[in-house]
Amino acid sequence: MAENTIVLGMADLMVIRAPVKLVTLGLGSCIGLVVYDSTARVAGMAHIMLPSSRGLMGSEKIGKFADTAVPALIDAMEKQGAVKSRIKAKIAGGAQMFALPGMSADFLTVGAKNVSETKKRLALLRIALIASDTGGNKGRTIEFSTSNWMLKVKTLGKGVSEI
Repeated sequence: MAENTIVLGMADLMVIRAPVKLVTLGLGSCIGLVVYDSTARVAGMAHIMLPSSRGLMGSEKIGKFADTAVPALIDAMEKQGAVKSRIKAKIAGGAQMFALPGMSADFLTVGAKNVSETKKRLALLRIALIASDTGGNKGRTIEFSTSNWMLKVKTLGKGVSEI
């Protein structure tokens, strides 16, 4: 059976049942988080923009922040039949995209903070992070296929890898 493709935008979060391909474009400092339970044939993706919702959560999408997206994704997966102990995670993104004079140090480290907070939230939930492609200064696009449970990472100027 052919996979349908679903494209997630910034701050989106989605859980699906196989066969589906999940795609998100334009990961700079953002994190593309994929979680999956291949036995239950359930997968999820979030396009995380910022590490923490503290003081910012209002009408914002829950997928925008690592501290809200990770637990929401795991909860939604369990509601679709995934078993927490079988869920595995892969991440990509978290680049430092700009280094311009006059920008604050906090702005420049948002990618690293996104990586750190996403890993922290996965660890708190005891979700195994089995692969990552993070850092650097190049944008990425990711595609996650439930036909082989692989995350294809397309990095600008670097090519394609599978993790």
